[in-house]
Parts: sequence; structure tokens; C-alpha cells
Amino acid sequence: MKVRISNGMFMALIINMVYAKAIGLTQGSMAREVGSDLWISTLFASIQGCLMMVFTIFIMRRSPEFNIFEHGELLLGKWFAKLVGLIVFLFFVGATGAVFTTLIYHLKDYFLPEAPTLLFVAAVLIIGVFALYHGIEVIGRMALIGVFSILMLNILIILGSLNQFDIRELMPVFRFGLVSDIWASRHNNTDWAMATMMAMVILPVVKDNNTWMRSGTSGILLGGLFIVLWPILEAGVLTAEVTGQYIISCMQMARSAEIGLFIHRYEMIMIAFFSLSALTQVMMTFFCATISVQKVLGLKEYKPIIIPVSLVLSSWGYWVVLDHHRAIHYIETYWVAIAMSIAVGLPLLYFILGLLFKKKLKGSTAQI
Repeated sequence: MKVRISNGMFMALIINMVYAKAIGLTQGSMAREVGSDLWISTLFASIQGCLMMVFTIFIMRRSPEFNIFEHGELLLGKWFAKLVGLIVFLFFVGATGAVFTTLIYHLKDYFLPEAPTLLFVAAVLIIGVFALYHGIEVIGRMALIGVFSILMLNILIILGSLNQFDIRELMPVFRFGLVSDIWASRHNNTDWAMATMMAMVILPVVKDNNTWMRSGTSGILLGGLFIVLWPILEAGVLTAEVTGQYIISCMQMARSAEIGLFIHRYEMIMIAFFSLSALTQVMMTFFCATISVQKVLGLKEYKPIIIPVSLVLSSWGYWVVLDHHRAIHYIETYWVAIAMSIAVGLPLLYFILGLLFKKKLKGSTAQI
């Protein structure tokens, strides 16, 4: 890849990659497990996500000119790189089920319930394919606008909710115990897993590898700050019991917010600012899956396979979102196991291989 994106774009991509699902689906899942402690679980997840990103960047900086596939080829050869490409592709196929559920349920359940699901899937597919043909630099610029939208959305939700906020709803803390709160953080950890896996694919195109660590950790910390606001407000305004009753709890939160006499319901404002982040999440899922397949097939360019890969991912996403119960069960069970085993296991494997084959990593400067 000859295209380069700035470290600011990298930070913005991290924030957008986690924000949409983290406030849309994750909070309801955690509320059903730990009640008003959901904001504590979110804090634990942010810390764990930061550690995951630091570890990932540490591994990638051992050979900064290579992405995860080229890194694997350097260590164990082409077939190992192809195997890693297949694993990463399966990861982003799984991620598609979560990100499609987030975006499509926001639009269909709250705005156009009579519209067929296929209409939303087709729209997301077209937008994702269009973005991929323009490249990661364009997606990175959109992510910067997405961060602005996230900031505006958070400011508005604070202004519209403070007069209804009751801090007593957050008490007592650690009601279900420390272990339960940490265990519930696994739902949010899957969101950070998407960010770290994305980083392993795109880091070589990020300018100035000396600032990768600062940009990566800053992206995680800012993203965590933007996200943790929601469970605090949801528990203090809606109560944890009500939050846990909704698939898309943030939309119910938006319905409860109001400013003055004229802006009483935030749904349209919410979706206007939210959509940029959710679409960026979809685009990067498509992009990383396409780069994975490119490596598996040994192609020089990824553009010829954008449409077939996007169709595969969209078909899976369509199947997942067709049934609400199936979607939530998948996201809360199978997706947690898939995401965490790959996002933690793959960096650990590369760390061990790096220790065993130090000589291969030293002095590697040419692209494979």
C-alpha cells in the first residue's frame, strides 16, 4: 500500500471503530448482567482495550513496514500468512454481524419499521463498496468528521439529560461484585478487539511509526471517555433495569433527552450524528476483510475483490439481523468467543514467534 494516513486519522478510525456498537448494543448487554454497575464494566473494558492496543502496537513495531500478513510471511512463510489472512477474514465476517445489527436496528426499529431489512442491507453495501473504491485515506477523512459528530452527540445528550439525572441510581457500586463487573466487560472488549485487529491490518500505512503508540493509546482513551458517558447517563436517567430491556438502549436514552421547549426528542439528531460513526465502522470492516482475502489469494490489488467480499459480509450480516433474538444471542455468546480468542490469541502467537525467530525480524526493510 502506497497510500498513507495521518496519525490523527488513525486515532479517529479507532474511536469510530468502537463507538457505534459500544453505545448501541453493548450497554444493554452489560446492564442485563450487572445492572447499574455497567459503567464500571465499561471502565474496565477501556483499560483492557488500552492494554490490548499497546501490546498490538508493540508487536507491529518490531517490523513496522509490514502488516499482520506480511509479518507472518516473514516469520513462517507464505502459507502461514495465508492462514492468518483466512483467520482475520473470518474475524471481520463475524464483526459484520455486530456492526450490521447496530446500524440497521437503529434505522429500522426506530424510523422505518415497515421497510424491508434487505433495503437497509443493500444501502449499507453500496455505501461500503463506494468508500472502498476511494480508499482508506477517504475513509480516514470521514472518520475525522465522525469524531466531530460523536463529540456533538455527547454534548447534546449531556445537555438534554442532566436535569433528569439521579446519581442515586448508580448506587451501590459493585452490587454484583468485582469479578462479575470485570466479566461483564467482555461485551465491550469485543468492540476494542475490532479496533486492535484493524490496527494490525492498517498500521503500516499510518505515518511516523514512532508515534503509533501515542496515537493508539490516545484513540483508546478518548474513545473510552466518549463511550463511558453513556452508561453513566443511562443508569442515572433510564435506570439500569430499563436500559437492559432494550436492544438499542442509546435510542431510548435519546428519546428521554430534551432541551428547552422545542427539542424534546433526540432520535433524528441522534441518528444524524451517529450514522457517520456506524458507517465508518462498516467501511473499515469491509476494508480489513478485503485486504485479508487479497493476501489469501496472493493478489497485488484489492479492488478487484471488493464487491465479492462485500457481498459475502453483507449476506452474513443480513442473516444475522433478520431475527432479533438470533442477533442478540449471537452477539452476546458466539461473537464474544470468536472476537476475544482471535484478538488476544493472534497477538500472543506473534509475540511468541517473534521471540523464536528474532533474527528474521531484525533488519527487515523491504516489502514482501
